Amino acid sequence: MNIRDLRYLVAVADLQHFGQAAAMCHVSQPTLSGQIKKLEESLGVHLFERTHRSVVPTDVCLDILVPARKILREVDEINFISESSHDPMVGKFRLGAFPTLASYVFPQLVSQVKTALPGLRLILIEEKTEQLLEKLLQGEIDAALLALPLEDDSFDQLTLFNDEFYLAVSPEHELASCKSVAQDCLEQYRVLLLEEGHCLRDQALDVCQKHGVGEELDFRATSLETLRQMVKGGTGITFMPKIAIRNEEEGICYLPFEKPVPSRTIALVWRKTSSRKPLMEKLSVMFQDVGS
Repeated sequence: MNIRDLRYLVAVADLQHFGQAAAMCHVSQPTLSGQIKKLEESLGVHLFERTHRSVVPTDVCLDILVPARKILREVDEINFISESSHDPMVGKFRLGAFPTLASYVFPQLVSQVKTALPGLRLILIEEKTEQLLEKLLQGEIDAALLALPLEDDSFDQLTLFNDEFYLAVSPEHELASCKSVAQDCLEQYRVLLLEEGHCLRDQALDVCQKHGVGEELDFRATSLETLRQMVKGGTGITFMPKIAIRNEEEGICYLPFEKPVPSRTIALVWRKTSSRKPLMEKLSVMFQDVGS
């Protein structure tokens, strides 16, 4: 029994047709049928019930398929690792981002990477910043999109873009008619913020503390989309990063800040020990367009 035989076995089981399985495996039908017969003889079991109209896996075959599929997944993983060691532009690439960024950049990044780097298998992970840093250190992800600054010299980074904050208010709010707002004018208001653990909360709190702005303590959101709906419902005001703003959105007004404009700086971050720096540099150039 070898890896090729397992691929033939899975193909026949999935397609339930020897001819189609042979075509998928790029071999002749007699070759595939012969290998399946040899596999049955070596195992001492019948793998398929054959009729003129169908090929049905036997019960023992169904049991064998479970570890067979697992083995093939592991083999594919080994191949991905091997490919990426020879060419950093191919193979599996695990990219993380925090929640207030991931939802707005991942869809665009996927299409860009598929076009520019068809040999790269992009796997996306959404976690809070603290968890992403831990996954980076443990080698569970290859890189992450994070907000600067970082206080860990274990990582390299390339700055991608600056994401400015806007003030989100309902159309009925007294500030809605303003073309822009100064941060100092917010001291008479309370601002809706995200719950603990979100880096955007820390960034917003920094603005609030500098200008004496209070936080709405009776409510803390789990996501930007919750904040957006709360503002639309007239519950309060909040900070919204530019990347999350939708064009011509009804029921909410986004007001730019006067200088100095509060913002967050987004960077691509990876371990200094990574051998895929050329890939990081190429991705950083591609990702810079996302924030424009």
